[in-house]
Amino acid sequence: MGYDMVWYTPETSPRPDVRSASQYEFRVLSLPPTASRSQVRQLLTEEAEYGRWELARTRLYIGGSRKVWLRRKIIKVRSTL
Repeated sequence: MGYDMVWYTPETSPRPDVRSASQYEFRVLSLPPTASRSQVRQLLTEEAEYGRWELARTRLYIGGSRKVWLRRKIIKVRSTL
C-alpha cells in the first residue's frame, strides 16, 4: 500500500499559530482510495505502537481518498554533562 507523508515540526509548520506554542511534531499521511479500512487501521496501529504517534485528525474526501494527521510530543533531552 503506497501513501504519501509529510513531516511538520513547530518550526516548519505552514500555520503560524502552530509555530508559536506547539509541543508536538506532526506527520500527514495521504492514503489512496484503494486502501481498505482494515489496511488503514493496521497502518495507524503500527504507527501508534512503534512510532509513538497518536491520531490528531482524519479527513475523508470525495472519491474515497483519506488524509490523516498524526502527532507526537517533542521530547527535549537535556545534556547531563
